[in-house]
This record gives sequence, structure tokens and C-alpha cells, in this order.
Amino acid sequence: MVALLLVLLLAACGGGDEGPDRASLLLDFTPNAVHAGIYASQAGDPELRLQIRAPGSSTDSVKLLSAGRTDFAVLDIHDLGLAREKGADLVGVFPLVQRPLAAVIARPGIRSPRDLEGRHVGVTGLPSDVAVLRSVVRGAGGDPDRVRTVTIGFNAVSALLTGRVDAATAFWNAEGVALRRRRPGFRAFRVDDYGAPRYPELVVCATRRTVRERPELVDALRDTLRRGYDDAARRPARALDRLHAAVPGLDADLMRAELAALRPALRPVGRLDPAILRAWARWDVRFGILERPPDVARAFDLAR
Repeated sequence: MVALLLVLLLAACGGGDEGPDRASLLLDFTPNAVHAGIYASQAGDPELRLQIRAPGSSTDSVKLLSAGRTDFAVLDIHDLGLAREKGADLVGVFPLVQRPLAAVIARPGIRSPRDLEGRHVGVTGLPSDVAVLRSVVRGAGGDPDRVRTVTIGFNAVSALLTGRVDAATAFWNAEGVALRRRRPGFRAFRVDDYGAPRYPELVVCATRRTVRERPELVDALRDTLRRGYDDAARRPARALDRLHAAVPGLDADLMRAELAALRPALRPVGRLDPAILRAWARWDVRFGILERPPDVARAFDLAR
């Protein structure tokens, strides 16, 4: 009887399958080079063992995180702002990158965003796409109202290669790299080169309850990811080996090219700068993504 009681007590203290050394993390998209630091963080004996999952759709991350079905989730920073505006008390705790990944990618021959006046530019339909396009064109001295937008979903590569559009909003580290490998001459006009602040595009988020009630878990996540992304920045080949081992079937050459493009954007690893975040908040309102600037001190855990 004493032995049985001890077993039951230990089981109760264990909290089920996930203890303080284990957590779940939902990605924002299918695994790619921007996630290399996450997978690199799991090499050896990490402080926090992560169950890494890819979302079924682009809206899964906010829903599952808000419902408590994952401990952490990678969100686009604009999606974090939109989720908070709709009442979800989600908090950014760790940035994967230190600059925007959004860009307007143009076919060869287009030398400036000003040249997009009167031309067709593809957008996915997300509010942030239109903001990126308008910011880039305006930042180059052009008139964004003279650009003709076409909704193409997430098909920027095929739409540009087939000539359906003259340019498209996309990520310079993903579609931009893929296009240049297929056909040299494509130009990526990065949004922070045309008026946007250098905000962190992708941020690992948690609920307010997790940040408040499980600070040791949040600290363990930050420490684990900081080591992983530092490794990805300093030893990219090793980080990619871990990525390919965890996610077989990825295009090795493409992942190598993507991470090479990303490496300068990884540092300083894990920094959340309040001044930059406030500038991002103002930019999101100025270009119509958000209705009002979020309270940066509430939207991000700036304790570390």
C-alpha cells in the first residue's frame, strides 16, 4: 500500500507527459531554414526538450495557442498584433530573426519600386501584404495608389515565373532565394530598406497565463532557443544537419541558400528591443494592419 501511494504521488507530481523539461512548439509554416535554430537547439541534451509541430493552416497557430493546445507557437509579428487586437492575450517571448523578412520581389528589368506604378503586383490577401507593398513603393518615391494588385494567394514563385504578375509580396529569405536560383535577375525590395523599422518578423509566443504561472518554462525555452540560433549563426552546416535529420525530404541546396541569406538577420540572437517594437507598432497602424498601436510592454515579455 505504501509503495502504491508513492507511485500515485510521483505520477501526480509529474503532470502527465509534459514536465518542466518538456514543452510543445507549433511552427508558423512547414519547416524551413528559418526554423534551423529550433531544430539545432534539440541536439545533445537540451535544457528543454521540444515537441515541434507544423501547423495544418496559417491560422492554426493563434487558435491552438489561445486554446492551450500548445505551450508555444511561432507567429508573424503582425499576426500577434492582430490577435491581441481581437482580445487574445498572447505574448512574444523570443524573436527568431531581427529584421523583417517581407519584401516586394520583382522580375528582372524592374530596377526600383517606383517602376511598379501601372503594373500588376501579386498579394496573398493578408493585410500585411498591402502594407508592405504600399510602404515599399512610397519609400521609393512612388505612388502606391497607381499599383494594380492581384490576389494570388501563396503562389508568388509560380506567378512570377509564368509572368502572371510583374512583382509580388513574399519573403526574401524563402521565395526570393528560390526565384533567384531558378532565374537570376529577380530583385527583392526589402520593406525595411524602404521606410519600415527593423522589426523581428517571426516571434515565439505564449499565453499570458504561461508567462505568469510558468516563468521557469519560458526561461528554459529562451535559453534553449538562444543556444540553437547562436549555433545556426556560427555553425550553419551543423544546424542544417539537425534540420534534415528531423525533417527528411527537404531540398538541401535550397535550405543551405536560405540559411546563408538569413544568417545576418539572426543576430543579436534573442533580443527584443522596446524602441524597435514601438516603431513597429506605429508602422503597423500607419499602414493599416492594426487599428491602434499595441502596448509593447504587454505584447512582449521584455524581462530578459
